[in-house]
Amino acid sequence: MAEQNLIISTDNGVRELKLNRPKRKNALDGDLFKAIALALNEAREDKTVNVVLLSGQGGNFCSGMDLAGNFDEGSVPFDICAEAVASFDKPIIAAVDGTAIGGGATIPLHCDVVYVGESLRMRFPFVNLGLVPEFSSSYMLQANIGARRAAEIMYTAEWINAERAYDLGIATAVYADNELHAKAKEKALEIAQWPVNALVATKRCLKATQLANIEIAKKIEVDLMAKQVGSPENTEAITAFFEKRKPNFKDL
Repeated sequence: MAEQNLIISTDNGVRELKLNRPKRKNALDGDLFKAIALALNEAREDKTVNVVLLSGQGGNFCSGMDLAGNFDEGSVPFDICAEAVASFDKPIIAAVDGTAIGGGATIPLHCDVVYVGESLRMRFPFVNLGLVPEFSSSYMLQANIGARRAAEIMYTAEWINAERAYDLGIATAVYADNELHAKAKEKALEIAQWPVNALVATKRCLKATQLANIEIAKKIEVDLMAKQVGSPENTEAITAFFEKRKPNFKDL
């Protein structure tokens, strides 16, 4: 029997979604993209759910795209997941520890509250792969931390630890790894006590001015990603990754 790639549970109005591919550091493939989208859409329609709590199993949040994963349906699973994440109309709390790369870094940008563990190693690995940002992160990172800081992070593809994530404003708070999930659940339950219609209305107020920019960013990213995937730079980056060497972009 195939292992469940997303563990779903509900407690007093809190719908918990735990990415469950620990052997792959919860890397994203087509199946997991679809599972996240379905779970968010169900939580959106479920009147007993007031808050979603998103986390990862095994001490890591998400290591990004699984290059060896199932992508038989092409970009469709990614597209429906990106839409579900960006349009979700109830509060989302993310508990992010360990590895948070690619989608593991960009999905939390859409979360309303982000708590990180001290083990955090976050990266927006797009230019180093010869690619462009995803999940409307080219806008969302700026919206969260400001344009100049976002540009530095995107252009350098630097590694970000918990302290820097907090200083930048990516993280709401930092907790010891053994406290992170309990603290996130505690806050989720605190929020979930309030009327869901008030929470939805408040989130609508907070996000209304961002929606147009999120859509613009998504369209630009999709267009440019299609051009960059399979480019000489992207091919060299992926080849170097599998060969465990530093990529050489100078000769391209």
